Amino acid sequence: MKKLRRVWAFVFCCALSLILLAPSLAAAAGGGAKPIAIVADTRFIENDLLHWWAQMYNESHLTFALMTMIIIPLLGCVLGFVADFFMKMTGINLEHRELAEK
Repeated sequence: MKKLRRVWAFVFCCALSLILLAPSLAAAAGGGAKPIAIVADTRFIENDLLHWWAQMYNESHLTFALMTMIIIPLLGCVLGFVADFFMKMTGINLEHRELAEK
């Protein structure tokens, strides 16, 4: 059992070292990779809100991520309340339902 555990530890270490060294081996073959800048193209955006959103993405990915994490749940709540309002108008009430298992 100990020998099998050692074999698995060796295989795991070899796989981990291969994963960690693979990018450097690939870069050594081609002379090194250049860094890629991922930006949003704001030259042709005419909508002010979309331009602000794209500019925020370009300037700070952290601010963009935090704003996204705040806005998405808020929009989900707003859409949920709007859907609940329209369902109540049509007669579907999800707050007081009778159980079908009676």
